[in-house]
Amino acid sequence: MFPAITPATRALILANVLLFLLEQVAMRPMLLHFALWPLATPEALFRPWQLVTYAFLHANLLHIAFNMFTLYVFGSVLERYWGARRFLVYYLVCVLAAGGTQLAVEYAARTGEPTLGASGGIFGVLLAFAMLFPRARLLLLFAPIPLPAWLVVMVYGLLELFFGVTGTQASVAHFAHLGGMLGGAIMMLYWRTRADRGGWRPT
Repeated sequence: MFPAITPATRALILANVLLFLLEQVAMRPMLLHFALWPLATPEALFRPWQLVTYAFLHANLLHIAFNMFTLYVFGSVLERYWGARRFLVYYLVCVLAAGGTQLAVEYAARTGEPTLGASGGIFGVLLAFAMLFPRARLLLLFAPIPLPAWLVVMVYGLLELFFGVTGTQASVAHFAHLGGMLGGAIMMLYWRTRADRGGWRPT
């Protein structure tokens, strides 16, 4: 049974859908100004705001459908656990970490194409779910066997690392996905440390 959608998650999904529709009528200017362009592009197309805006653009219908469905299912759970403000802060950190990682990898390799999509934030959301609810059982479409959340997310992370290092599926920003997970892990550990010291605790 799917969870009821929560307010902040609904707002994120609506923003993604609206901007995806805008892309369909103004593709070139949307990508030119709001996708995440590599730092080393000769045309100097990178702008700081792209570290956020890229996460609200998508390549095609399947891309946005998968990301938004995952955000709906797991984002709603996290928002109930943390509250809307904490959830949005966490999601933004994952998006920024994903974008920053992708820029760094592309700069080091002196290659790259514009990056777009919410996947970095989504992978951060999956990581948080696995850390908070490691024994929750997830049913994968391609493997209809209930598996614990920690195992599913660990396998996803290892696959992304393998694909990124080997250059498999070069059109996919694998290091952005890993960056989103890394940013999420750092944020989770920071909050956990604060809670251990008597700071914020989820309600």
